[in-house]
Amino acid sequence: MNDGLPSRLELLRFLQRVQLQQLDQTRRWIEQEEVRLTAQPQREVPPPPEWKLERERLGGRDAAPVYVHLGDCGMGKGGGLTREQALRAIAEGVGACPYCRPDTALGIID
Repeated sequence: MNDGLPSRLELLRFLQRVQLQQLDQTRRWIEQEEVRLTAQPQREVPPPPEWKLERERLGGRDAAPVYVHLGDCGMGKGGGLTREQALRAIAEGVGACPYCRPDTALGIID
């Protein structure tokens, strides 16, 4: 007895058509995104500074220096320093990061 309703098989075929249309749309979106990404100029990430100076969290640029770090140290954030600036900061009493040991890399011996 059908009562004019679609059969289960007809419903499944309808679902399949809808899903194929959605898959086609998704593939078009992927193609568009790939085109967009290849058209964008790739920004190169600059290398980290050789040394960096971590400051106290409060006070901004005027905050007291806390540690000198190697440029790739993940323990502290800060502005880049030259080798001479890093040497001067440690000589003036700024601490050397106890994890990355910039004092060792700078050749400073206690």
